[in-house]
Parts: sequence; structure tokens; C-alpha cells
Amino acid sequence: MKAVVAWEQGLHFTGTAASGFAVPLGAEATVGGAEDGFRPLELMAVSLAGCTAMDVISILKKKQQAVTAFEVNVQADQSEEFPKVFTHSTITYQITGQAIDEAAVLRSIELSATKYCPAQAMLGKVVPMELHYEIFEGESAQSRSLVKTGVYTPAKA
Repeated sequence: MKAVVAWEQGLHFTGTAASGFAVPLGAEATVGGAEDGFRPLELMAVSLAGCTAMDVISILKKKQQAVTAFEVNVQADQSEEFPKVFTHSTITYQITGQAIDEAAVLRSIELSATKYCPAQAMLGKVVPMELHYEIFEGESAQSRSLVKTGVYTPAKA
């Protein structure tokens, strides 16, 4: 895999990769940026969320779950001191649908965490992660009711 970041001006860059899409990168005004793009660590959090989200929704669909809305939220805590690395991460899977099976959700999260998601596998080696889930009954993220919450805990070896 190859990625390229090209400087535009100030602290604004454009990132590209083999897919051909472009991502604007920028910095906060407090460090001389113009607030004109993603911060690099934001992209790491988005990458983590996107990687596991694609796994989990794909597995839930294969398990014939009637998902009507799906979202993955990553809260990545950072150290106060430079280089301000991630110190802890909480991933919350929000699954909305009709009669979603909790066992299917847990298995989907497990497979993503232990087998399929390279972002989670890499970051998980250095950043403690908690994996939470919320199952909602409803047609959309706007019209739903919470029916179950939980935490995925890996089986002890």
C-alpha cells in the first residue's frame, strides 16, 4: 500500500492513495494551521471506526440481521504531553433494526476484533480498547428505542 501527502500551503496537505480519493489534512489554529482539513490522528480514529464498521455490518448482513441503521463511534483518549498518542479507546457499535440478535452482534464484533480488522489489530497492540454495543429497535437512527447494551469481552485463552 502506498500513500502520498502533498503540501499545499501553510499546514494544509492533500493525502491520496491507490484508491484515487483525496483527503484534506490540516492543523489547528493554535499550532499555525487554518482549520482546513482532518488532523492526522483524527484519520487514525476514522480508519479504526471504518475498518471495524465494514467488518461488523458485512457479518451482520451475512447473518441475515435486519439492520436499518448502523454507526460506529470511536472515542480515543490522548496523552496530555507530546507526542499526544492515544492512551485508551472506546469503540461503540450502535445497531438499529428489527429483532437484532445479540449473539450475532457479539460474534460480528469478535470476528472483527480478532480476525478481520487490521486497524484494530495494529492499534490494539499499543492502545487498550473497550468494545461496547447498543442494540436499538426501530426503522432509523431518528426513530428507535434502546433494547440492549453490553461490552464485548474476549474469551480467556
